[in-house]
Amino acid sequence: MSSIEKLTVSALDVAVLGLRVTSPNPHVGCIIADSNGEVLSLGHTQEAGGPHAEVVALRNAAEKGLSVVGATAYVTLEPCSHHGRTGPCCDALIQAGIKKVVATNLDPNPLVAGNGFTKLRAAGVEVEVLAPDHPLAIESRELNIGFFSRMIRKTPWVRMKVAASLDGTTALDNGASQWITGPAAREDGHAWRARCCAILTGIGTVLADRPRLDVRLVETPRQPHLVVVDSRLETPLDAPFFIAGRTVFIYAAAPNDAKRAALEALGATVIFMPGKDAKGQPTGKVDLAAMMQDLGRREINELHVEAGFKLNGSLLREGLVDEFVVYLAPKLLGQGAGMFHLGPLTELSQGVELEFKSTEMVGPDLRIVARVQRRDQF
Repeated sequence: MSSIEKLTVSALDVAVLGLRVTSPNPHVGCIIADSNGEVLSLGHTQEAGGPHAEVVALRNAAEKGLSVVGATAYVTLEPCSHHGRTGPCCDALIQAGIKKVVATNLDPNPLVAGNGFTKLRAAGVEVEVLAPDHPLAIESRELNIGFFSRMIRKTPWVRMKVAASLDGTTALDNGASQWITGPAAREDGHAWRARCCAILTGIGTVLADRPRLDVRLVETPRQPHLVVVDSRLETPLDAPFFIAGRTVFIYAAAPNDAKRAALEALGATVIFMPGKDAKGQPTGKVDLAAMMQDLGRREINELHVEAGFKLNGSLLREGLVDEFVVYLAPKLLGQGAGMFHLGPLTELSQGVELEFKSTEMVGPDLRIVARVQRRDQF
């Protein structure tokens, strides 16, 4: 492994430290090293509105009394060139006297999209960008797959979490489902919650389980937003997920001004997004594809789905799911609710083709991460 690759790996390791912090900004790490490859400073992007990775690394060097003039910055995404919540990072690098920038990827944000590299080169800074098929470039995109999805497709990366028995049962016929998997799997599930921008569920789950759908089992500096698909606005006003300061979006299909006002008094945002059938007639259900577009506009990068088999099936049938995180418990439960309502299909070719990304034991349970084929080709 070359010195450039080693320092880029270190920058990626730093980027991971911001996994639960940066939403809706990408998870970016920066390493600043001298001409001998000795690390001078490091930093990762902070919370939205806070400094980006490059600025944190520059400040880190200044606090240690170290000069970065003539140094190289290794970053896991193109330095920004526009004024957003913060100033342009490329300007900060130029002003600090950075001689070279090594980056894993072009920023997919149309406001940047190569402009940062152009600005750096115009100021005399050498720029090296890894090839798109370089393993570290791929790893960097994977770390920010939700950000890339939102910038390019204008919709979040949708990850569906399911906990089931080995024969695919997620709840018994009487509704009992707690707990099919063990404590380690539940903690791991909360880690996936912690990295997302928002958790999505349906009104059926809200009414049956009265879930909090927050992050409790792992440390996190923020709680993800909550999205509820609630066609008839049946969300109880005493639902446990109404937590002070938490953003809650409720998507409905039928107007109910009184209930809307009551929910918004609790801090929720109610969005009416009725669906229509092929003939243009109201379906009485939420337009899920339009909802995804709306969530993209609301800066949701990764959407973590924890819902019942009906909503899971609807999302899957409409081609809105990108990835699955499935926990399988070593038990058989027989008849009950499945993972999702899909079909019946008439041909095997109608099935959804997946790619297994990883399999790992989490306590006594098996975790499978599977991705819908070609969903990441954007």
